Amino acid sequence: MEAYFDNSATTVVTESVKDIVVKAMTEDYGNPSSMHMIGVNAEKYVKTAKENIAKILKVDVGEIYFTSGGTEGNNMAIIGSANANKRTGNRVITTKIEHSSVANPMKYLEKQGFDVVYLPVDNNGIVDMEVLKKEMTKDTILVSIMNVNNEVGAIEPVSEIGKYIKSVNPSVVYHVDAIQAFGKMEIRPRKENIDILTVSGHKIHAPKGSGFMYIKKNTKVNPIILGGGQQEGMRSGTENVPGIAGIGQAAKDCYDNLEKNVAHMTELKDCLIDELSKFDGVTINSQKGNVGAPHIVSASFENVRSEVLLHALEDKGIYISAGSACSSNRPAVSETLKAMGIDSKLLGSTVRFSFCELNKKEEIDYCIEQLKVMLPVLKKYVRR
Repeated sequence: MEAYFDNSATTVVTESVKDIVVKAMTEDYGNPSSMHMIGVNAEKYVKTAKENIAKILKVDVGEIYFTSGGTEGNNMAIIGSANANKRTGNRVITTKIEHSSVANPMKYLEKQGFDVVYLPVDNNGIVDMEVLKKEMTKDTILVSIMNVNNEVGAIEPVSEIGKYIKSVNPSVVYHVDAIQAFGKMEIRPRKENIDILTVSGHKIHAPKGSGFMYIKKNTKVNPIILGGGQQEGMRSGTENVPGIAGIGQAAKDCYDNLEKNVAHMTELKDCLIDELSKFDGVTINSQKGNVGAPHIVSASFENVRSEVLLHALEDKGIYISAGSACSSNRPAVSETLKAMGIDSKLLGSTVRFSFCELNKKEEIDYCIEQLKVMLPVLKKYVRR
């Protein structure tokens, strides 16, 4: 039996997405900037994808821009908006638990002379609103907060944060990394006062190398990729039509079945948490039910190294992650877990299980059966 529990790292491309991607590559393969009919046919895929996404977010079609994925989107949102607004201030606010595609651009801004503030979180990974209120100053030009944490599934109060930010200074740019949230919950950028939203395609069954951004009209953002002026000059380069077609279809599929999918993933999550909680020496770092994201379970296994457990499960056809899979293939100490105050002895013993709507309850049962057998054995080889 095989159980793929690493969907927060990447997802399988579904049949409906595969079909439209292949068609865009092999039949309607024109350059969408070309004026002949083959180019026009290619451009239709871009238009349809924009319409699908804009409808889901309830925003204007002209506010959607396609990227190569979450990393590019987050870099453009952070560096592009900071540079575009630096004449009005130099303070940027983020959190201590952001993905590396946000954390590293923030480090870059620090080197450029920006004052970057990293907000703490509580032991559930939720940002401290009181500290945010203290750190908001007249020099603040950008606030960047993730919607769902990619390691533990904490859902940040993005709506509350947006409302507060705009009440203090409506001109502050509010960026939300929604890479682990899109396809798992309703997102309304206008209602939540979000100026820039970033999404990655391969987290929702679209191809790798696809992504999109919502950029609210009149938001000041400097492009970071310059060239032929495609996408109104915001993101130059010939559009990746197959990838765009794929993410447009994947987005539609997710939200056509959102309620059903979320209920299914939440059931799997809660079942796994309940079963893992029965083991001695296992600490659950994620929350059950609707309090946390429906698809992520972080668990720490005392006296078992995360990479050892990962490979032991892999031998049984069960695939998980030793934290975030996006920075490198070498497990590192998690800044998220440190910020949450997780016991230092557990930092190297934490793994992530992440689901999609295609997972089954039988896979959870199989995983638990294997853990019952292997954990007593693995603990015998703990380093003293």
